[in-house]
Amino acid sequence: MAFSLNLEERFPARVSQNFPTRPASKSPVPLTVMSETPATDAPATDPAAPAHASLQDGLQDAEPAQERAPRTEDGSARPITPGSQAAEGTYRMQPVSFVRRGTRLQGRRQQAWDDHSDTLAVDVPRHIADTSVHPDYVFDAAAEFGRTAPLVVEIGSGLGDAVIHAAKENPDKDFLAVEVYTPGLAQTIQKIVANELENVRVVQANAPEVLSTMLPAGSVSEVWVFFPDPWHKSKHNKRRMVKDTFAPLVSRVLSPGGIWRLATDWSTYAEQMLHVGIASEDFTNLHDGERTGSESPLTAARLSGVDCEQSDEQDELGGWAPRFDGRILTSFENKAHKAGRVIFDLAFRKN
Repeated sequence: MAFSLNLEERFPARVSQNFPTRPASKSPVPLTVMSETPATDAPATDPAAPAHASLQDGLQDAEPAQERAPRTEDGSARPITPGSQAAEGTYRMQPVSFVRRGTRLQGRRQQAWDDHSDTLAVDVPRHIADTSVHPDYVFDAAAEFGRTAPLVVEIGSGLGDAVIHAAKENPDKDFLAVEVYTPGLAQTIQKIVANELENVRVVQANAPEVLSTMLPAGSVSEVWVFFPDPWHKSKHNKRRMVKDTFAPLVSRVLSPGGIWRLATDWSTYAEQMLHVGIASEDFTNLHDGERTGSESPLTAARLSGVDCEQSDEQDELGGWAPRFDGRILTSFENKAHKAGRVIFDLAFRKN
């Protein structure tokens, strides 16, 4: 007997749903299941397409070059053109470093977002996608915080543990938490309110755009990138955030003498981060030549073979920083330790 599955008859609401993107108002936040959804005129989903199609490997790269909207090489927002609001196609030269699998808020997270996002979440005018930043928008830290103080920017703040701890320990500094996932931002807002902090703001935005246009040049004292997605499969390495095009963006926002701090628990990504910093003429490694041989975390990772081919090859280059004492030990880092992973820290100074 032939079997036929008619999705429209069984699940009419689901098949016809267009999964709208986040509206201009901040409450409530609807579910978003696609990566880098256009901000306007989103096309309806094709009922015949697999539900996970937007997350399949290589879809972005398989798009014919002539059908793509123009994009910049470093992933930043491109200038406004008559084709800027195209509903289809992508608008960056390189793939983004994240895939947004959902932004649904519930319970206390939804309540925190409803009650406090108007004051604690930076209201960013969008460009094309709901995580993009209009290239004409410039963040005014003095107006936002009501004072002039050193500004620390954390890229990929997650649930906010690191930035909240740092803000409590450093009331003389202001902190901007950059994240694309709404639940993480809502959780961070919860913690800001619970700790009665006035020196933290959150922003839902793609990091390269924050660094290339949103933040004024030379306005930041430190940029933190702690445990970004390692995209450890070879075919996904191109999605890593920290690469040669990222260093100039960090350099742009840092003031002279400003510090770029990084941490990862993935050895190949750590090596990539190290070489990106070394290759940039804008930065000096604060720990150049330090922690080599048996003292190197890379040597330890090679000996363990937990995330790379096991070997007894010694790391003769070094350049690794000691663990940054301003970074709280988060549950994520604890999991890395329990899995036997080695933690790598790096620190570069803006020349």
